[in-house]
Amino acid sequence: MTASERLRLIDQIHDSSLSIVIAATGGGVASISDLLLVPGASRTVIEALVPYSFPAISHLIGYPPDQAVSEEVAKQMALACLRRAEELVETNTPVAGVACTAALVTDRQRRGDNRAHIAVATSEGLVLTNIALEKGLNDRATEDRIVSDAVLGMIGNTAKVAQ
Repeated sequence: MTASERLRLIDQIHDSSLSIVIAATGGGVASISDLLLVPGASRTVIEALVPYSFPAISHLIGYPPDQAVSEEVAKQMALACLRRAEELVETNTPVAGVACTAALVTDRQRRGDNRAHIAVATSEGLVLTNIALEKGLNDRATEDRIVSDAVLGMIGNTAKVAQ
């Protein structure tokens, strides 16, 4: 996604009626700053969380997971964010819980693949996508950009503005 496409998508998200609580850990964090840097963010973002440590992730989902970067953790994070959004919005505003958990380029040896799991929970259900990233192909910033654009795309789809 180009920078102008990203800005256009975020403008459309902010112009929609969707409000979100978003959490990102390990990657996808640029999606939070992207949303907040475009005027109108207060219409969309109720709360943004970066539960980066294992105890923080465990607290958010209510239990210590076997692995922080998994489909199950993304789902549980999204559901926790949806519950929080429902607590914080008093009107009939459509809300969503958005979550990303990722394992990106690191400065240590990691056995698993570079990857991300993104989930969006609404009253209508839960949507999940997985991203596989080839180790050694990109730097961390580029991997985060790839994942963050996917997060924004899923928010756009949920807001019914993405093409």
